[in-house]
Parts: sequence; C-alpha cells; structure tokens
Amino acid sequence: MDQAEQLRNIIKAENPNRPLARVITITSGKGGVGKSNTAINLAVQFRKMGQRVIILDADFGLANIEIMFGAVPKHNLCDLIYQGKNIREIITWGPMEIGFISGGSGIAGLSNLSKDYLTYIIQNLAELDAIADIIIVDTGAGIADAVLEFLVASGEIILVTTPEPTSITDSYSLLKALSRHPRFSAEKSQIKMLSNRVDREEDGLLLFDKLNAVVTRYLKLPITFLGAVPYDSQLSKAVMQQMPVSIQVPQAKSSLAYETIAEKLMGKEMPVQRRGMAAFFSHIINGKKMG
Repeated sequence: MDQAEQLRNIIKAENPNRPLARVITITSGKGGVGKSNTAINLAVQFRKMGQRVIILDADFGLANIEIMFGAVPKHNLCDLIYQGKNIREIITWGPMEIGFISGGSGIAGLSNLSKDYLTYIIQNLAELDAIADIIIVDTGAGIADAVLEFLVASGEIILVTTPEPTSITDSYSLLKALSRHPRFSAEKSQIKMLSNRVDREEDGLLLFDKLNAVVTRYLKLPITFLGAVPYDSQLSKAVMQQMPVSIQVPQAKSSLAYETIAEKLMGKEMPVQRRGMAAFFSHIINGKKMG
C-alpha cells in the first residue's frame, strides 16, 4: 500500500459518509488561450445551477484568477502547508459566493514533509468536499512537471484549444507528455477538449476532429469534444473590467456557450466518478515521494 492510499484510508475511516466533490482540472498546451476565463465562467454557470464551487488557482506565479475576480486573497495554499492556517481561512470568496484558493508555490515542498504533517494537510483539503460540490483546478499552461502532476491526479480534464496552429501543436505536445507519464491512466481519466475563440460551433468541431485524428493515430488516447466558445468582444470587455462575462453580460455569445457547456458537464451523458480532494492531493503527494 503506497502512502497516498494510506492517507486516503485514514480520512475515509474518520469520515465514512463524507460526500466527495467533483474535481475538474482545466489546462492548455500554451498560455493565452482562455484557460482561466474558462475556469471562472464555468464556475459562474455551475453556481447558477445551484452547485457550490471552489476554484484552486494552481497556475503558480500568475495571478490570473484573482485578477479576473477583482479580489486579492489574504492567504494561499502555502499558509495552510507552512503557517498552520486551516482550509476555511485560506478561501477567498468572490462574486456569487464562488470560493477561490490561491495556490502560491506550496506544492513544490510537499515531498519534504513528514507523514503526520501530510495527513494534517490532506485532512484539511478533504474539508473542501464538505464545502464544495465542484472544485475547479486551473493549472499552468504547457508540459511543466507541476502541470502534469495535477493532470495525472485528475479524473476529469478539460483541454482548452484555439484555432491557432501553435495552440493545436502545443495541445498535442501536452497530451503526448501526459500519455507517457508513468502514473497516468487513460482508463481512469476523461479528457474533454473545448474549442475556444472560434467563429462557429462547426469550426470548433472541425478543430477537435483535426486534433483527435492525430491523437488517435499516434497516442491511442481517447478524447471527447466538449463544446465551443465563440470569439466575443463582450468577453474581452468583461476581462478589462475584472468581471466574468457570464455575470456581466449573461446573454453574450460566450456566456451562452459556457452555459451550454456547463449543462453538458452536468448532464447524464457525461457521467463522472467523484474522487474528492483527499484522493486528488494524496495522488500528487505520492508522486512527489516516488520522484
């Protein structure tokens, strides 16, 4: 039994009936393709559907989520790991009572902590399952080790891609790196591609078909088409005003697209296994111990 499983079992024994949150990880092969916008606007749409949502900003070094939220967090994940703060103290509440946790650079030092302290951290993170129905993890872009760790730990991945040739090639590179990761399991992960900044839904599907053809041929990795978000000047204006477009202009083209995608994610045609935050983070910690 590895350490990750031991940690999960400790928490399960303490809270046998605790509901598990759905963890959705949003990523991209390159920066600037709308990944953080996707995270925030899906969070807003999930809230409109009555779901409790927390975003974990795991894009270390960039404060995209807090800038778009117009909120400055007092604490981040480092304060939980190194300063003894509890999980509720490090959550910043943004518009529509969407919770937000700044990742800081806390994950890097996890492999140096004792088992008792790791258990304390995992127990705190497991509290998120009681606070949120859905936890959205906004990763960094590209194929850095930190990004891959989050993707390997996630059972549900949304890959944001735009029609730019570099975005398509970088999306393929990310999927290639993920498929070759020693702890990645294609059977336990769902990868869904979102086409962003396209002219029409049909163009989004064509973009998916283009990427999927190469991925199927060379990587043998199953990916599905989640939907498309059109280019929308209203979204750009909302970003400038530090407000999610789904709140500022609910009837904007992009807002309606995010609404459709959120409904699809919550629909019966896309069943998911809820792992919860304890399993998610203990998987990352175990990977660091092995590394």
